[in-house]
Amino acid sequence: MLFHSILFYAFSLVLLGAACGVVFSKNPIHSIMFLVLTFFQAAILWLMAEAEFLAIVLVLVYVGAVMVLFLFVVMMLEVDIEAVKKGMSRYTAPALAIAALMTFELINLIWLRSSDEEVGGNFQPLPEGYDNTKALGEVLYTEHVYAFEIAAVVLLLAIVAAITLTMRKRPNLKVQDISAQVAVQAKDRVRIVKMDAEEKS
Repeated sequence: MLFHSILFYAFSLVLLGAACGVVFSKNPIHSIMFLVLTFFQAAILWLMAEAEFLAIVLVLVYVGAVMVLFLFVVMMLEVDIEAVKKGMSRYTAPALAIAALMTFELINLIWLRSSDEEVGGNFQPLPEGYDNTKALGEVLYTEHVYAFEIAAVVLLLAIVAAITLTMRKRPNLKVQDISAQVAVQAKDRVRIVKMDAEEKS
């Protein structure tokens, strides 16, 4: 049990450090890479909580798909970092307020879990043979099937929007016209020039 607690706090510290890297990194590419590390550490914590399905989904969906999409979008949009940093000061106060609220909630939750008082539903160890994937699937595809389908459509729209942004017209951008290339004939590609031969003395 002690080793389990040590691992939990070690992974949590790495997660907090990666989250700070997301916020304080000056380069948006570095922020995205720190966010990937944050998601990965959160997946490890889900595994320690015996929520295997949520951990795998977090890695496959967020790390493997969403964050890679974010990375490509940021790299292709040519974000002006200096212009972005100029407007960050006005968000400092709301960000600090939200961070203080989240810290207060986490401290209270940890304190209640470490004390003898009951927390909400009084978390109990999972019974023998419990299948997290089966339990989530039963709820997801019965009670929340419409919300699940709507989320899928929203993600599809986000992908289409990201592709549209990256394919916008930009000045001095060299593109291929496939139809014009196919329509070219041999006489348009090669020109034979007749020249008089010169005699060498």
